Amino acid sequence: MREVALPSKMTSISPLETRRLILQPLALEDAEQIQLIFPHWEVVRYLADSVPWPYPDDGALTYIRDSALPGIERGEQWHWSLRLRSEPNRIIGSAGLLVSPDHNRGFWLGVAWQRQGLMSEASDAITDYWFDVLGFEVLRVYKAIDNAGSRRISEKSGMRIIAVLEKNYVCGRLPSEQWEITAREWRRSRGDRVLA
Repeated sequence: MREVALPSKMTSISPLETRRLILQPLALEDAEQIQLIFPHWEVVRYLADSVPWPYPDDGALTYIRDSALPGIERGEQWHWSLRLRSEPNRIIGSAGLLVSPDHNRGFWLGVAWQRQGLMSEASDAITDYWFDVLGFEVLRVYKAIDNAGSRRISEKSGMRIIAVLEKNYVCGRLPSEQWEITAREWRRSRGDRVLA
């Protein structure tokens, strides 16, 4: 795969807003709320098998402290907690971006907030950030073929499948797809959706 060039070092992350959501930069104090809503099979089953399962009691704290925040500090990752505008103190999920040749965006949403289009809003906001703020030219993601909701987000955003393979997830090894979109394709897709 091609190398991904890092943008100029950026350790400060901006909050983002959508019609219904506030995306706050991930912080250590978010661990307690995340620990309550994250370790549910419906949330984790299609996440990468690097997520420990069963999820340990200190899993959220350990992840934020030892992985996410150091990645942010290195300028290689950008993570947000997701909150409803109507309940800005309550975390409902998380979304993030990372520098990698093959996989650049990930997200999860608590069970109570799934199937409401909220993750599409969050995904659009962080994809804008990837292209417009960070200045990358290509975004790639892996999806389990069985993960219909996540695949639909990629379809709606104008991404295309560039590879079919197998990947390991919390639920096991599954047929998967790698999706891609370029900055130019993303901006064209965004313009088409605004005009529609």
